Amino acid sequence: MSDWKIYHGDGVPTPDRIRGLPEPPPWRNFNFLSESRAKTFLPPHGVVEVVNAALYLRRPILVTGDPGTGKSSLAYAVAHELDLGEVLFWPINSRSTLIDGLYQYDALARLRQASIERARTSGDGQAHQENLLSEDLGRYIKLGPLGTAFLARDRPRVVLIDEIDKSDVDLPNDLLHVLENGDFEIPELTRISEETPEVEVTVSDPGAGRQRIERGHVRCCMFPFIIITSNRERDLPPAFLRRCLRIDLPHPNPDELRKIVQRHLGMSDEAKLEELLSKFEKRRQQGMVLATDQLLNAFYMLAQGRSMSAKDRDLIEQVLLRELDVR
Repeated sequence: MSDWKIYHGDGVPTPDRIRGLPEPPPWRNFNFLSESRAKTFLPPHGVVEVVNAALYLRRPILVTGDPGTGKSSLAYAVAHELDLGEVLFWPINSRSTLIDGLYQYDALARLRQASIERARTSGDGQAHQENLLSEDLGRYIKLGPLGTAFLARDRPRVVLIDEIDKSDVDLPNDLLHVLENGDFEIPELTRISEETPEVEVTVSDPGAGRQRIERGHVRCCMFPFIIITSNRERDLPPAFLRRCLRIDLPHPNPDELRKIVQRHLGMSDEAKLEELLSKFEKRRQQGMVLATDQLLNAFYMLAQGRSMSAKDRDLIEQVLLRELDVR
């Protein structure tokens, strides 16, 4: 392809251009996203030791650092290397509560089903009551990422609790209580435990099928490997911090950046990589806040082996190596 541009902005329909679109970069190929994040993660100094301590002590790890330092990727790297299955992901926002991580009960769906059953009884109250009693309550309960991990039997699951500092002020301490005691109850199941002591519920792992809960009580069998990330947007409670092992991930140095690019893309053009690394590091030394994935994006674009003018190269660098707003 003589011109690297697929979209020209001239308003002329040219559908054949899209056929020249290359394969996506590994970190944007959603069929292998988890595997890519796992295989390309380069643990900084001290991380391996902290991960092993967390496995032995059954403690969560609080991972802090600026955006783009690989906080979330650590969870995928551990899950991949130890064959612990898919990472159970719990993204946190200002509305997140502990219940979101443990289970969800879809009361509205159950109410709709009850209305359908009521209509089918044709006024027969007794039949309607029997239908309600026979209803499978477990169909309307789904364990969250943490609740699903508590059910693991033969090996621990990996749970990624992402950006805990965005949560309500009570969530860290609520979470701490569950992790210290290793169990929780589902009140909707506890209330019917005399009539129905065992109920099968849905879990957050698509391949696991439905899992059995006895008397509405879930007790941790294998303590999960838990990564909790924070962008340091606010302070967390001292009691919570005291019970976590902590890692602060620094920005990779130039040698580590070079290895990260090689893991993702290989060494397709060493000269271009060294040139880009030099500019990237110089901007950091000038105080600019840059993330590793910005370097990856820029190198991927500039190493396409296509016709790109010097003006285009400069513009790509300006767009992709722009300082992050981390406020």
